[in-house]
Amino acid sequence: MKAVILANGEFPSHPKPLNELLNAPLLVCCDGAIDRLENLAITPNALVGDLDSVKEHLKRKYESILYYDPDQNTNDLTKAVKWCLNHRIKNIVIVGATGKREDHTLGNIGLLCNYARMGVNVTMLTDTGMLLPLLASTRIDSYAGQQVSIFSPNNQTVIYTKNLKYPIVNQTLPELWMGTLNESLGDWFELTFSPGPVIIYKKY
Repeated sequence: MKAVILANGEFPSHPKPLNELLNAPLLVCCDGAIDRLENLAITPNALVGDLDSVKEHLKRKYESILYYDPDQNTNDLTKAVKWCLNHRIKNIVIVGATGKREDHTLGNIGLLCNYARMGVNVTMLTDTGMLLPLLASTRIDSYAGQQVSIFSPNNQTVIYTKNLKYPIVNQTLPELWMGTLNESLGDWFELTFSPGPVIIYKKY
C-alpha cells in the first residue's frame, strides 16, 4: 500500500501533488495541516504529531484518528513517516513539505535520506518538481530537456553521471549549488556514486 503524507507547509497547488493528495489510498496528515483538509472537507486516515498546532475542537472531532507523539527530537513529518512504518507502509509520497518557511523546507528535504535509510521508498512532490533520495547508483526515468539538480549531503561522495547536459565526472559536490541547473538529454540519466547518499530534484 502507498500512503500520502500532507505536511504543514504550503498546501499543494500544482496538479501532480494535488492529485496525489486527492486520490490517496491512505492519507496521513501532519499536525496543523488538518486546517486545510478541514476547509476542503477531506478526512485523513490519521492525524499525527505533537498536536501543538491542532485546534481543540479539531482534536475532539478527529479523536478516533489522533496519534499523539510528544517526541521533541523528531519533527511532525518524521512522526508521520514512523506511523506509516509502524503500519507496514513503506511506499510514501510527501506533499506540502515546502514553502512557508525556508528553514522547515531545508529541514524536510534533508530528512529524505534518513527516510530512505529507514527502508522507505519515498518521493517528495512540490509545486515545481519532485525530490528523490538515492542510497545507491541508479538509472532514473526522465525526458529530454528536463531540468535536474543533484545534491550531495555527504561532501565526500564522488559522483559520475551519464546522459546529462553538463557531465559530472568523478567529482564531489561539497556545496549545495554545485549540482544544480543540469538538464537531461533523453528519457533517462544515470548516476554512479560512492558512498552517498544523494538527493535528486527533477522539474515537472
